[in-house]
Amino acid sequence: MSTNFLFKGVEVDERTREYVAKRLGRVIKLVDPVSQFEIEIETDKKGQFRVEIMVKTPRDLYRAEETTESIEGSTDIVIDELESQIDKKKNRFRDLVRRGAR
Repeated sequence: MSTNFLFKGVEVDERTREYVAKRLGRVIKLVDPVSQFEIEIETDKKGQFRVEIMVKTPRDLYRAEETTESIEGSTDIVIDELESQIDKKKNRFRDLVRRGAR
């Protein structure tokens, strides 16, 4: 597993970086250990923060982004969206296998 952080126009302290890494732990449990994570955090002209997370697995690419007033809020929303994407994909595969086995 590799994790790349990219910050554009924003200074992020260690506490925020640890928060994002901690929240990312929920997604790490759901994907392959050889996955790559790219976290991009930037600020726009209005002062809002945009958080984008891409998860590259050997077979799939999951991506989510959100723009809100705080980095933590954006991170929470993005992590929830990624979890739902991954869960939907895994459940779809499991359901297809079950359906074909009947």
